[in-house]
Amino acid sequence: MEFTPINSQEELDKVLGARLQRERETVSKQFQAQIDERDQKISGFESQIADLNKKLEGYTEQAGKITELETKIKGYETSSAKMRIAHEIGLPYELAERLSGEDEKAMREDAEKLKKLMGAKIVAPLGTTENDGANSDRVKTAWAKVSQALKED
Repeated sequence: MEFTPINSQEELDKVLGARLQRERETVSKQFQAQIDERDQKISGFESQIADLNKKLEGYTEQAGKITELETKIKGYETSSAKMRIAHEIGLPYELAERLSGEDEKAMREDAEKLKKLMGAKIVAPLGTTENDGANSDRVKTAWAKVSQALKED
């Protein structure tokens, strides 16, 4: 290629314009490549966010179930403690669920108060599935004892 000197402003503008156009195209391609790369990363991040949101929904559902189960367990534990305390104090099991208190100590105090109000220890009669004369007499005797204990109060 042979060098030709530039003699006018128009020739300079033409040469520089062509050079600037090539440079703009190069820079534009580089920027476009960077934009495409970032778009791919953003798309990947968006899919990760969607996956994590789905997992979070599952965890939220499981947390709700766990809370529900913990509440049930606490209810069973409280009921069990009431039954045990009623047995230890000598209260009928029918009254066990009427015991109140936040902890075992409070429930035990309530059971003691209830027992004092009831007076004598009441023994529930033994049940039977047969209806013969001997068992019937024992059941009547047991009910009579319960009735008598209630009257003495």
